[in-house]
Amino acid sequence: MNTNALIGDLAWILLLGAIVTLLFKKLKQPVVLGYILAGFLASPKFTYLPSISNLENIDFWAEVGIVVLMFTLGLEFSFKKLLNSGSSAIITALIIIVGMTMAGFGVGCLLHMNSINCIFLGGMISMSSTTIILKSLTDLGLRQNKFATLVLSVLIIEDLFAVLMLVLLSSLAMGDVQGTELLFSVGKLLFFLIIWFLVGVYIIPSLLVKLKGYLNNETLLVVAMGLCFSMAVFSVMCGFSLELGAFVMGSILAGTMAAERIEHVVQPVKDLFGSVFFISVGMMVDPGVLATYWGEILILAVVVIVGMIIFGTLGMLVTGQSLKVAMESGFTLTQIGEFSFIIASLGMSLGVLEPTLYPIIVAVSVITIFTTPYFIKMARPAYDFVAPRLPAGLHFLIDRYSKQTSDSSDTKRLWRDILSRYLWRVVLYSVVLLAIILVSRQYLFPVLEGMFAEWGHLIATLATLAAMSPFLVALSFSSTKPDERMQLHQTASFYDVPLVAMRVVRYLIAFFFTVYFVTLCYNTLTGWIVGVIFFLLIIGFASTRLMGRYKRMEDRFMDNLNIRENTRSGRNNNLVDDLHQAYIQVGPNSIFVGDRLKDSGLRTDYGVSISSIQRGQMLIPLPGGETRIFPGDILGVIGNDEQIKSLNDDIERDEQQFSERATAIKHVELKSILLTEHSPIVNVPLRDTRIREEYHSMLVKVLRDGEYFEPRPDTVLKPGDAVWVVGDADLISNMK
Repeated sequence: MNTNALIGDLAWILLLGAIVTLLFKKLKQPVVLGYILAGFLASPKFTYLPSISNLENIDFWAEVGIVVLMFTLGLEFSFKKLLNSGSSAIITALIIIVGMTMAGFGVGCLLHMNSINCIFLGGMISMSSTTIILKSLTDLGLRQNKFATLVLSVLIIEDLFAVLMLVLLSSLAMGDVQGTELLFSVGKLLFFLIIWFLVGVYIIPSLLVKLKGYLNNETLLVVAMGLCFSMAVFSVMCGFSLELGAFVMGSILAGTMAAERIEHVVQPVKDLFGSVFFISVGMMVDPGVLATYWGEILILAVVVIVGMIIFGTLGMLVTGQSLKVAMESGFTLTQIGEFSFIIASLGMSLGVLEPTLYPIIVAVSVITIFTTPYFIKMARPAYDFVAPRLPAGLHFLIDRYSKQTSDSSDTKRLWRDILSRYLWRVVLYSVVLLAIILVSRQYLFPVLEGMFAEWGHLIATLATLAAMSPFLVALSFSSTKPDERMQLHQTASFYDVPLVAMRVVRYLIAFFFTVYFVTLCYNTLTGWIVGVIFFLLIIGFASTRLMGRYKRMEDRFMDNLNIRENTRSGRNNNLVDDLHQAYIQVGPNSIFVGDRLKDSGLRTDYGVSISSIQRGQMLIPLPGGETRIFPGDILGVIGNDEQIKSLNDDIERDEQQFSERATAIKHVELKSILLTEHSPIVNVPLRDTRIREEYHSMLVKVLRDGEYFEPRPDTVLKPGDAVWVVGDADLISNMK
């Protein structure tokens, strides 16, 4: 009976969701709003339709939905994107989150909420909706604009801070967390994030490469979801949430070559369980609460919209963007979405959130999601209104360039690169050494002491020191490259002073870890004596061998981190001279799809050779000229840097142009046009008429002297020809 009720409730909410979202599609409204309305219709609060039998059934499906949503958000995140997003996105995201959290806290105090509800309210209104913004920018054809790129970078950083916020809010909700305990929670989170990131990047990409011949879509889906749920459970075992583990695994997989395929095969699962989650959000809507608290809802909606515009614009201006780009970014961020619901669900599950706050935040989200496209369109008129009225002292904001490009000093840039690399390595290797010590003390020592008694303690100590050795070497030796030291020597005679100081600090940190571990195992005196001897042995005798081992580990890690870029560009896969072998996946909208290799222009236009085609589990080595290219094929391409880059750029451009055309064209028709002697396309080869580019249309037949024929690119059209055109119905009339 429980199983029947579980399936029955799922069937009912999905049927309602299908009907309502079809209606919203027809009305050209966000599908998320349709899911929320369907949830309200299926809830016990709407008495005109049958309601679900048990809310706990939906809670179960919604929990799965949150995990899958966080996993797919991680797939769009990737640590590589985080590293490339730059300081501009990080600073802007921090300004928005801090500003909106304080604004939410202040509104909560004005509404006489307790402190924990005020904090949760601040968190709920501080995160913009990645899903809604992506959908709105795509529908409006603005994905390629500069401000859109910056907004997406900010959203990536917000996603990371949102995960951190979930952990902090959980800690606050569990009791009175003191400052030191809160810092400990943050440190613990960062520690586990770095460990998961290091282990995941080191192991998972290499594993997927070895198994790629066995991974069809079915197997890849099973592997991806298995990794997702396994990391989610492991996260709970470590004291964190299911959502955090799912997000981390998604971000690790986002850097692999299988990322696009994983996104493709996981998309139906995300759509299914994501819809259940948003429907469960709609079930929390209470019309009585909305009628009672309509004033608070309007106040919060205004705070979200105005606050996001102010803090988003301010953040972009602080990081050096022009006023136009800053205002376009601020007006785009004017909504709250999926993370607001996740934070609200967290507060409800912990029993600290007032029941009335959930439907209030849902109503605010509905209002701000609905108004998002209109505010994006308002950004340009708002800028046109503000720019002429700026005070004279602020006119520099209009045309200035980013501060990131203003630093023209090569020496400063070089020192910045060296210091950032130095700090990253110190942090990463320190975390790895701490992890080795913790795991060893927790698991290795008890096992070996149980097997070998007193000798087990010594064996475990030596084994742990051996495991720590390569990372102690990595900390001890210089991270600067010879050409960097040569460049510094040419610019300043005292360049070696800070480098020596940096090396001394590294020595001290490595020495501290050695002494600290041995002291834990024995006593302080033994720790100092053995620690000093072991450290000197590493530096004096074992440095070359351990350095080689460390270098191989680091090279593998960096190759896995950059595997997508390296594989597509052929970097690290030199064949001879300047030739590389790259692997490029053909998308469904590529211009090469359906072409034979000899007709594709890959050799004539780009100068590359095709050495293999991977088609699912079948490998076609040395394909002939008659072999056709199918969607999803992975081409083994041999060429130099410029040739492979040119091919990659054209494939990406074609995909983007197809996507833009697909969103721009609403209705396709076949119509005929009679050409006159005044037509601008007569006496011109068809390839030069630019019908496809300017009118998103295609000429398919020509009637000349009573006979039909199919035109070729070199066909010259003549007065009196009747041409049959397929394309956008709205643009064909303009073409006439």
